[in-house]
Amino acid sequence: MATQTGKEAPDIVVRGGAENFQQEVTAGKHHLVADEPTSVGGGDAGPDPYDYLLASLGVCTSMTVGFYARRNKWQVENVTVSLWHSRIHARDCEECQTKDGMLDRIDVEVELTGSLTAEQHAKLMDVAARCPVHRTLTSEINIRLREADKSS
Repeated sequence: MATQTGKEAPDIVVRGGAENFQQEVTAGKHHLVADEPTSVGGGDAGPDPYDYLLASLGVCTSMTVGFYARRNKWQVENVTVSLWHSRIHARDCEECQTKDGMLDRIDVEVELTGSLTAEQHAKLMDVAARCPVHRTLTSEINIRLREADKSS
């Protein structure tokens, strides 16, 4: 949808003041709050930015697995995705290309309940690793930062 300025409307709008960490997030008709925990000076009014990142990956993983199971008429009752974010020394990561400094690690644990064969379970775990958000986070990401046009 184009705005009055001719630009496409943003997917997400985040607004906040400089007096604290709390942010108001608008995603279409949905309104969310983000904040930092009190341990780092926030008010803990909502999830922090990394919580939202993990939630995005977890939601996409669960939706993708559920969709694949429904499409194949496999008997999946529940999909539970648990996620953890940490910073690790690159030298401690055997499968990583980066060997110096620190890097981010996201651990994802998927629990599937239902009447699945070993082959179906293995296929769903493979599908879980290919959800769109997982692919985005593991590919090259080009983020273009620019100042907003104040003439409109």
